[in-house]
Amino acid sequence: MKNIKSKSKFFLILNTLVLILFTSCGEKKTEETHEEEKSETEVALTEAQFKTIGIETGTIVMKNLNTVIKANGYTAVPPQNMANISTLIGGVVKDIYVLEGTYVVKGKTLATIQNLEVTEMQEDYNSAIANIEYLQLEYNRQKTLSDENVNPRKTYQEVKSKLAVERARAQAAKNKLQALNVSLNGSTSLIPIISPISGYVGKISITKGAFAETGVTLFEVVDNSQMHLDLNVFEKDLGKISVGQEVDFVLTNQSNKSIRGKIFGINKSFSNESKTVAVHAKINPGDAKDLISGMYVAANINITNQTVQALPKDAIVRNGDKYYIYVQEEHQEEEPKVKKKEHKHKEGEAHTEGEKEGHNEVHFKAIEVMPGTTDLGYTEVKLVEEIQANAKIVIKGAFYLLATSKGGGEHEH
Repeated sequence: MKNIKSKSKFFLILNTLVLILFTSCGEKKTEETHEEEKSETEVALTEAQFKTIGIETGTIVMKNLNTVIKANGYTAVPPQNMANISTLIGGVVKDIYVLEGTYVVKGKTLATIQNLEVTEMQEDYNSAIANIEYLQLEYNRQKTLSDENVNPRKTYQEVKSKLAVERARAQAAKNKLQALNVSLNGSTSLIPIISPISGYVGKISITKGAFAETGVTLFEVVDNSQMHLDLNVFEKDLGKISVGQEVDFVLTNQSNKSIRGKIFGINKSFSNESKTVAVHAKINPGDAKDLISGMYVAANINITNQTVQALPKDAIVRNGDKYYIYVQEEHQEEEPKVKKKEHKHKEGEAHTEGEKEGHNEVHFKAIEVMPGTTDLGYTEVKLVEEIQANAKIVIKGAFYLLATSKGGGEHEH
């Protein structure tokens, strides 16, 4: 019986020790897990690191941000504001009165071309007019005689026919001379080349003394006052585009100055194989005067506009599938934890290191956010957990804090 009791006591003591051992291990694992989670969301920097990195803090601000659709395209002018000027009849270039880049008004003579056929046209016209005057008198006389049955009616019909022929010849010569912008009176061999619109002279394709052929462009004149944008919008974004929406764009090869416009038309067919549709936006006249047709632009089409909580885009960092901001914590909150943590060492060392840790380190905590629209350098943020209204949020150096937290479990330990 004594042996049985002794064995029972021994097993009871053994079970108790095993239970205590497992409990101790569980507490240790829980503590280690807690410390690991803490190291991923909390970062501590020394004052020297804080200054060297150049950490800057700020607060959440309310910003008026736009939801935008990005599109690329070119500046363009309507067909009625661009003229490729040619001549209806060939000839030798006599004079050129303008230079490239010169502003001209509608009706301005750009050059003159010499062709002797013009003189013949004027002679035909003047001859026809003289014949018409004679035949008109003869027609009136023959009509009177025919009505009184004095002369045969055949003579009256012949005069009437000749008068009609001369009138047709005079009208044909008049139409030719007017089309060439040549005077009906006088005798000249020069054809003026007239600008049909007001604008700036572009390329000049002729030289003095050269032969100007029909159907070949001699001058280009462009009126930039009605400049607009031709933007290429993808099929997936078409449902969000409508007439009247504001457009902000920059000239990618220029000074990146932002210019505004407004959509006035949307094509109803695809432009090319890339499945894009041309969207046309009128540029504010004050900004259009210095633009040239064919400039490449990058544009933002403003879809919606609302006031939201926002931070500078550099304040938000991504870690895996989540986004975070870093909030600077008050120093007093960390001081007890540091002293308790270091209490495991020798008593004198623990006190000294605790004082140093508490007074020379700056602590930050990662707060999860959901980012929204980005515009004008700011990003909309929605907080997953609440923070104080005046919380100091890192707006510069957040990426360094993220990198420190990923490899920084050792630093806090």
